[in-house]
Amino acid sequence: MLKIYGIKNCNSMKKVFDLLNELGLAYEFHDYKKQGIDAETLKKWLDEVGQDLILNKKGTTWRKLSEEQQQTALENQSNLISALTTHSSLIKRPVLQTEQGYIIGYDEAAYRTLK
Repeated sequence: MLKIYGIKNCNSMKKVFDLLNELGLAYEFHDYKKQGIDAETLKKWLDEVGQDLILNKKGTTWRKLSEEQQQTALENQSNLISALTTHSSLIKRPVLQTEQGYIIGYDEAAYRTLK
């Protein structure tokens, strides 16, 4: 089964839910704004897909951090995980966990290949 991580009231998430429903794909949803996200899951994502795909530097949450906070977050994986657990809006949305790996962000073409 697919597992999708994100924030319920996000426009990208709404598109993903609509597309998965259109494709008839069952999924489990984890709202990390309400449920939080654990360091172990974040470490797995970072190890498998890298910080460039996981960290959303375009969002307002990243821009609201001071330059010092941004630099600290980027110093090492431990600091980045701490920043991501504290400010879950820094995580790109959605993160879709499939049997083949992860799809980060709204990628309609990739979603349409799922079975």
